[in-house]
This record gives sequence, structure tokens and C-alpha cells, in this order.
Amino acid sequence: MPLSEHEQKILEEIERRLAEDDPKLVEQVGRSDLYSHLARRIRRAGAAFVIGFILLLLFQVWVPLAGVGFVIMVLAGAAIYRYVGQLGRDQLRDLQRGGGASVVGIISKIVARFRAPRDTPLDD
Repeated sequence: MPLSEHEQKILEEIERRLAEDDPKLVEQVGRSDLYSHLARRIRRAGAAFVIGFILLLLFQVWVPLAGVGFVIMVLAGAAIYRYVGQLGRDQLRDLQRGGGASVVGIISKIVARFRAPRDTPLDD
């Protein structure tokens, strides 16, 4: 449902005042989109997965530390799965093209291999 003229004027006034009060916030919000936000979260979850893996390798030093590493790996993997699921097909293709050696690029290539094409029927 579109806004009325009065509501549109109020919204424009709020935007103008926000731009005057905090121009850095307006610039940051204008630059950021869902794609960059999710890519940043995928990178962080990938780093957490690697840290969890390193902790898991330290099981000979202290077993509870390896348990913590395993939990971190599981949570990071679940987060990556969730964030990649929120990305669209076009965004995944852009990640594949742009991030060849990055964590996000590698994850997007793995996801693309396991995702069945929706245009073709699955074999029975």
C-alpha cells in the first residue's frame, strides 16, 4: 500500500533531518546492502570455523578445548548454511566470479555444486 502525500512528506522530512544530523550514518546505510552484509557474516563464520578446527586439533593438549572447538565448528557451519540460504542465485554467481580465493568465494562454489538446478527435473 503506497504512502499518502502527508506520510510521504513526513518521511522526506525525517530523511532530511537524519542526513543533516548524521551524514556518516546515511552514507554507511546507502553503501551497505543485504549482499555485502551477508558476505561479511559468511567471512566471519568461516573464520570462526577455522578457529574451531584449530582448537579441535589441540585435542591432545586438553580434551575440553577440543570439545569447544567442535561446538564452534558446528555453530559456524550452521551460520554459513543459514547465510548462504538467504543469498539469491544471482548473488551466489557474483560471489563465485568475484571471490576466487576468498572464503566466501570457495563456500559459494561448494554451494553451487550441491544445489540442484531448479529448471531441470530431477532423475527418478
